[in-house]
Amino acid sequence: MNVPVEIKNKLFQIGATFLLFLIYFIARVIILRLVKRRAQKNSIEFSRELHIKKLSNYLLFIMVMVLIAGVWEISFKGLSLGFASAFTVIGVALFAHWSILSNLTASIILYFFFPYKIGGKISIIEGNTVISGTILDITLFYIKIRTDQKKEISIPNNLAFQKIIEYQ
Repeated sequence: MNVPVEIKNKLFQIGATFLLFLIYFIARVIILRLVKRRAQKNSIEFSRELHIKKLSNYLLFIMVMVLIAGVWEISFKGLSLGFASAFTVIGVALFAHWSILSNLTASIILYFFFPYKIGGKISIIEGNTVISGTILDITLFYIKIRTDQKKEISIPNNLAFQKIIEYQ
């Protein structure tokens, strides 16, 4: 029995799509469990855990959608000019000085590999200037601190890698 090539291709595309969605759901469960385990191990606040879960889920979903678009041979030629124009405008508008993307990346790295916790005392050292205070919140973009002088300041997450920070 000869099955036409077009039908074989469609069956392959359907099977590959199903497989990619299955991989997506399995990877999602694994990543969410990893984030939850890390949060429990380090006593990380639920809001931070939720931010990281959402961000990792969005990134995983985008990756799977791109792969599915490749399986279904969706042409990006027509969209490429629009995407290039949009990314250029976004790049100039949003990523010119300190990148939002670098703050999101720094947020993930801070979540998994640094000891900073809400309520912890830190000192930010820059040259002869020292800013000491208590961490009020750690968001996807900023670390909010109440200084010893009772002022509230925010520092971008990516500065946590550029400044000397003493965690007490």
